[in-house]
Amino acid sequence: MALPRGRATYKKKDGVLTLTDGRNALIWTPMPATGPPTVSLAVENIMNLQQTPDGSPKVILRVIEKPKPTAAEGTPPQQFLFQFTSPSDARAEANAIRDMLSQLLAAARENDPNVPKPVGQAAANGDGASAAMSFASTVNAKPAPPKWFDDNVLKADVELQQSLMRNNQGLARTYADALAIKPDSIAESVFNAQFWSTRVGLLRAHAIELNQKKGAYNVLSTIKPRTEDGQFKLSISSEQISMILQQHPLVRRIYNENVPKLSESEFWSRFFLSKLSKQLRGERITENDNSDVIFDRYLEADNSFGFASRISAAQKVPHIIDLEANEENQGGFKSGNRKDVEMRPRANIPIIKTLNSLSEKIMANVAPSDVDPAAQDGLADDTRAFGELTLRDLQGDTEASRIMLNVKEQNKFFNNQDGQSEEARVYEKQDPSEVLFEVHADLETLDDDGSGGIDLHKGIGVDDDSDSDAETKKPPHVGSHAARKQAQDQILEGMRKKRSETHGIFHLGSNEEDPSPMSIPPDIAQRCFLTNATTSEFLKQFWSAFLSGDPARTQELAYYAESLRRSADRIDALAAEAEKIRQQVMARRKEEIKEHYARTRKKLRWQPPRGGKDSVLALFEATLVGLNTALELYVAALEGKGKA
Repeated sequence: MALPRGRATYKKKDGVLTLTDGRNALIWTPMPATGPPTVSLAVENIMNLQQTPDGSPKVILRVIEKPKPTAAEGTPPQQFLFQFTSPSDARAEANAIRDMLSQLLAAARENDPNVPKPVGQAAANGDGASAAMSFASTVNAKPAPPKWFDDNVLKADVELQQSLMRNNQGLARTYADALAIKPDSIAESVFNAQFWSTRVGLLRAHAIELNQKKGAYNVLSTIKPRTEDGQFKLSISSEQISMILQQHPLVRRIYNENVPKLSESEFWSRFFLSKLSKQLRGERITENDNSDVIFDRYLEADNSFGFASRISAAQKVPHIIDLEANEENQGGFKSGNRKDVEMRPRANIPIIKTLNSLSEKIMANVAPSDVDPAAQDGLADDTRAFGELTLRDLQGDTEASRIMLNVKEQNKFFNNQDGQSEEARVYEKQDPSEVLFEVHADLETLDDDGSGGIDLHKGIGVDDDSDSDAETKKPPHVGSHAARKQAQDQILEGMRKKRSETHGIFHLGSNEEDPSPMSIPPDIAQRCFLTNATTSEFLKQFWSAFLSGDPARTQELAYYAESLRRSADRIDALAAEAEKIRQQVMARRKEEIKEHYARTRKKLRWQPPRGGKDSVLALFEATLVGLNTALELYVAALEGKGKA
């Protein structure tokens, strides 16, 4: 990836701000930028970064350097102010340099042994980890293992066992046959425990199969915009939008900065027609491609902000699989045939680089199957890596290690020393005549339904011919009219509410049916679905950073918190737009009622239209609760850090 650079003034002098080739220092060179740099700040000495907000007319980056070790105690840190003056897009250049520095600082803090790691003791250290990360590390210190690792949970999960037998007819027949021939002295619970104790492996495999989900894929390559009858057509679902925002942090950043200034549909339409979309797909950009003012300025921006790879986060890569070290150890002499044309680097065909970057993002969320190179198991890194690469299929079968048991006088194990169980002893003490008398007395109290059966309605107190429940005060019971009326009202109310949220509202006695949820206009409803999907993605990213306990993700956490605030603003903007449309519909209906009265002298019944601000907020009720909860915890954690 090319190093970011930008035109910037320092102490009222023009120059160029960039990083060294090794990305270990920030340098500023005065114009014409051909001489040695006059300002050089090592990345490891940078203490903090500050930048003016997006709405500010001036683009200034403030870099705060740590005090030198030789400086006197109490010396304030030195500050460097760089004002970007690019005539084309100064903000994009500043953001690119800031993002690169943020990633380098996060990596440096991750590898710094002096920085406290997010463990329980880190909460007491106010200089290192933030209060939000310390609180999250305490809450999420030991995540609960999945249920398929616990044999007792698997053997007690009746629903899982039934699901396995539905998929495995042979096992179901075996279970039925074994249950039919079991002795009466063995309870069914004991039989189930014994039956499934020898089939824990099948239960575990079935539980893992049920919990498997479809993995991530290159979603941009599956979306194909088309043109029909001169109109641009784009079919995209909320799941695809969520995956795009997750796989491409740059798109998430552009979305967060430009929506709701742009509508959802306009944003995605312009994105898939832009050069940036072709670049992220790995396609070649030509001069004939459409230009876009918003997306073209991000062509050189970094697409890995806030992305932490488990592969590159390793402290040390074993030499046996370190490709960069092998390339470095080749020396300056390289000979042999010329590389194939497809293997030579070309600037206008970024397909290999794009696919590698996307593959790394997809694989970063996959649980690693290899051993941590930094594990303290007493083995050298190369020895451990060589053992992992061994072709175990070519090795012979390992000899089974069994424990031989020598049992004497085996006939004693088959003698029934205690002929009666505890349950049999209880039944032995009971008088059969008394038991039968109690059963017959219970049956005599039940009413006959006239056909030789039992009237269960009267058995629980239901009397369909009686309507005196509302007039006389009786103790409530299951079969009363009041209890049945209350249950009916609850069921119907739940059905009406669910229908209004999914299929719209149907007016009884009218042929009109509103198919949109909560009577919200269809275009607003579709935007509500997309906004809810993107907001849910931001919430996932926020909780992932907040509960990670990683102090290096503090800046990333602040970014996601700001994204949540903007998500709330987007919901308010949708609610305001829906209310505006509702007011227009209300004014139009009032005019129709006035015209009808002037024409027929008959008044029409006024029904105020729905689908305004209240309906949109009701649709987002659960999402807004999640946003407010997340922001309240974040603000509380920041205030706790300030008091500390």
